[in-house]
Amino acid sequence: MLNVDFHKLLEQLTYDSNNPLLFNSSFFLIFFTIFLVFYQFIYKFKLTRVIVFTLFSLYFFYKACGYYFVIILISAVVDFIISNAIYKTENKLTKKGLLIFSICINLGLLFYFKYTNFFIEIINGFNTNQINPLHLILPIGISFYTFENLSYTIDVYRGEFKPVNSFIDYVFFLSFFPKLMMGPIVRAKDFIPQIRQTITITNKDIGIGFYLIVSGIFKKMIISDYIYTHFVESIFDAPTQFTGIECLFATYGYALVIYCDFSGYSDMAIGMARWMGFTIPANFDSPYQSKSITEFWRRWHISLSSWLKDYLYIPLGGNKKGEYRKYINLIITMLIGGFWHGASWNFIIWGALHGTALAIDKIITEKFQLLKMNSKFSKILGIIFTFNFVCFCWIFFKADSFDKASEMITQILFHFNGTVILDFIINYKIVIALISLGFVLHAVSKNTELFLQEKLASTSIFIKTSILIALISIAILTKDSETVMPIYLQF
Repeated sequence: MLNVDFHKLLEQLTYDSNNPLLFNSSFFLIFFTIFLVFYQFIYKFKLTRVIVFTLFSLYFFYKACGYYFVIILISAVVDFIISNAIYKTENKLTKKGLLIFSICINLGLLFYFKYTNFFIEIINGFNTNQINPLHLILPIGISFYTFENLSYTIDVYRGEFKPVNSFIDYVFFLSFFPKLMMGPIVRAKDFIPQIRQTITITNKDIGIGFYLIVSGIFKKMIISDYIYTHFVESIFDAPTQFTGIECLFATYGYALVIYCDFSGYSDMAIGMARWMGFTIPANFDSPYQSKSITEFWRRWHISLSSWLKDYLYIPLGGNKKGEYRKYINLIITMLIGGFWHGASWNFIIWGALHGTALAIDKIITEKFQLLKMNSKFSKILGIIFTFNFVCFCWIFFKADSFDKASEMITQILFHFNGTVILDFIINYKIVIALISLGFVLHAVSKNTELFLQEKLASTSIFIKTSILIALISIAILTKDSETVMPIYLQF
């Protein structure tokens, strides 16, 4: 009997490709609770805290993606050594050579796992001699920690940041488990100074952390997962089997799904970090309230858009090399941003659409001095137009192929069939209610959020626990048998 129990325990503790460790898994709840209790006894001892936290993070990563966790250690070794070599050498040519080597190693790993089969497919399109695709599995979080590695080494090269002397500190920064798999993409200069600081966790930290975790669970596990599994997924899989009105609402539904999925996961990451005394910058700021596409990219996936601006758009010349070059730089940046999301022509189209829209937005606002959004009506008009353009782009982002995206658009434009609206409302009443609720919550003001955070901070541990248990219970009752994988896990 003991032997059977031991094997069951071993199965739970080892990596399972069919059940990777995620924030919305039952094992993570146990994992995080044990860690949090243990953390209370060691967080005041700086070196012990760093070592234990790093080991927990690496174990978390192992449970999420198996032995691929070794890749993060390899990249940590490479960039730790190279960044210190860059800092110590005074020869500019040597510095540049080391930086290029670091970029090649990091992007090389990313390209191998993420884009090899995409380029094999392109080559096969021109050759009669077909190359067999490789059986590659994309390591979870590789896009996020690759960008963190690159920004670290580039900042050291630019003289903006002094590299750490302790290797364990660098591994801690890179593997910090709340943000490891899906970001936010955290800059070393913002995070590393916090590693050895004296931690004091206040009621405010607990209140903000609790609010973010609760709102993240609600957005991801209740709103996003339900709308996706009961509505969006089936329509995007076979658009021609549905009317245009269903396809249109599926598009709006997906806009909410991807926002609640990704921002919910980010909120949980930021909230957990806050509970442990670390501050991670916000990754979303009510993006669908944006009055222009430029504003949208200041509010959506903030850590990625700011990274692309600082490490791609500005090095390309930014707005320093003339107006036409500025517009070209915007388009190139967004094309690469689209390609970062995945090896698919649809992502490239998505990036091209956003890049072109950003360039046009700059031309309209700077050249013709239009869309200043001074009146309430013009602001509302700007929000409606921007939201619908973003939703149009989401069709290419979500669809499996260009053909599927075309089918969605064709159904909306030419097979709308508004006569089925009443049947549609009756058949999808829960979905429509959740979509409506999601957009209402999205419109909640910052002052209201701060008020709720303060109220939660002042409540007893009993009330906090009751709220959390109630929310998890609702999530369990509404979820399907299979866990819905976070959307950005594939990137």
